[in-house]
Amino acid sequence: MTVGRCAVDFYCNDIGAPLKHAKSFNIYLGGCPANVAVGARRLGLRSAILTRIGVEPLGDYLMNVLETEGVSAEAVVRDPLHLCGLVVLGIQPPDTFPLTMYRENCADINLSLDDVQAAPLNEAHVVFVSGTGFSREPSASATTAAVEMAQAGSAAVMLDIDLRPAIWPDARAFGLAVRRIVAMADLVVGTEEEIRAAADETDVEAATARLLKIGRNLQALVVKRGQRGATVLTPDGKRIDAAPFQVEVLNVIGAGDAFISGFLYGYRRGWEWGKCARFGNATGAIIVARHACANDMPYEQEALDFVSARGGF
Repeated sequence: MTVGRCAVDFYCNDIGAPLKHAKSFNIYLGGCPANVAVGARRLGLRSAILTRIGVEPLGDYLMNVLETEGVSAEAVVRDPLHLCGLVVLGIQPPDTFPLTMYRENCADINLSLDDVQAAPLNEAHVVFVSGTGFSREPSASATTAAVEMAQAGSAAVMLDIDLRPAIWPDARAFGLAVRRIVAMADLVVGTEEEIRAAADETDVEAATARLLKIGRNLQALVVKRGQRGATVLTPDGKRIDAAPFQVEVLNVIGAGDAFISGFLYGYRRGWEWGKCARFGNATGAIIVARHACANDMPYEQEALDFVSARGGF
């Protein structure tokens, strides 16, 4: 079960053009937890999302995507007082992707303790949360409660650090919030930049060392390195590097969510860490060559064939 942000994404169709020259946009489901829920479901895992979605046409769109994709919406609360969050994205490959988030008082940031207590978290094998969920109340307390409920049961807790500087004016506050969750998590995933911010360290090696020390239950800390692949670090000192897949990049937004979906697939099947990360690299590579994130997530056989055709695991 994923917890938190479920928003509407508008991605520019005019590839290479600045947003001020945009002529049209595609509409997609977005938000890290929602993307991961769809990605995991397309790979064959059962998935559900705990969130709030506005009672409005765009909220109806999000509900329709979740239903179409087979993601359980049993724990989705329709909110008549708040609208869905929005994202507007420009696509100027290979390295310019201007993104604006509209989240002030949106529906999913109003996820409540009552919502969490009513959710079937005891049925989950993995509870996935992202750093964005801790940026505002009441979502911060609600997401923390979901982590505590997962801990009290048998679910593993997976945290995507998910740094969004625009909604964290003070990076120190971000680090404090995220470190509290690292201390309870079984799996933590982040880019080098996110891991440095979470640990409040300038050096990535010092940052990973600090997070590994903080994580009392930590099984693995996963470092996403983009075109350099991924690295899995364990508390007993192991380092496992997973090689990347080289593809032509169209849109990097959502690659991390696709990586997590692939990593989770391997984790739930009991794969060793390097194989989990390699499959995450594959699902991430597939997505960066496509326009959307959730709506373009690969299916299980497609992703397995992608790996097989490129040297295997």
